[in-house]
Amino acid sequence: MIPTIKQPPLLRAAYGAYVALFFVYLALPLTVVAVFAFNDSQFPSLPWDGFTWAWFFGDARPMIGVFHERPILRAVGTSGFVALFVALMSVAVGTSNAFLFNRYSFRGKGLLYVLMLLPLVIPGIVLGISILVFSSTVANTAWDVGNIDIQALRPGLFLVILGQFSFIATIATLVVSARLQKFDRTLEEAALNLGADRLTAVRTITIPFLAPAMIGAVVVAFLMSFENFNTTLMLVGS
Repeated sequence: MIPTIKQPPLLRAAYGAYVALFFVYLALPLTVVAVFAFNDSQFPSLPWDGFTWAWFFGDARPMIGVFHERPILRAVGTSGFVALFVALMSVAVGTSNAFLFNRYSFRGKGLLYVLMLLPLVIPGIVLGISILVFSSTVANTAWDVGNIDIQALRPGLFLVILGQFSFIATIATLVVSARLQKFDRTLEEAALNLGADRLTAVRTITIPFLAPAMIGAVVVAFLMSFENFNTTLMLVGS
């Protein structure tokens, strides 16, 4: 609904009810899981047997806390490392892509833009398998032809980062591009007229303007990488 247009009370009530139900639908499962994480029971279900911190800090079976599960802590640490690396790479490349598609005109620009968007419409498991097949083919060819073992192209951490970066960078590009399209280029021109070079104008005027979008892109990229499963499963190896 448009706030400036007066709406019938019934329509406003229906819209408010819809929004409330929508957020309840999103939040209720998470709330239930969060509540039962403190249930003094071996199973996350009713009845409620009392409040406990054992599922977080317990050190004895059968209720060993998550902070005493070394495999889980290592997995969270690895996921955080990958997510941070992917987020920083994606925003750096995404910002460059935003300048490329917003500031320059060249032959094949439309095709290149479509190719950039393709990873978003390809299922994650298909994307992971495709990257795995391609990288394994290159690695095997290098070994067969030149007896060169390229471990980075084998299933592992590097390939996971590469696979996640292939589609998360596109999202970062779209986020930064949306902000860059609102930028008034006369500000840069004024800086150039006052004696600044192109790099200084971009660094002191354009980048600060893009900072909110870049920070938002880092957060989005980090969360998408941290929760990614399909692509990671295909590329992580055993």
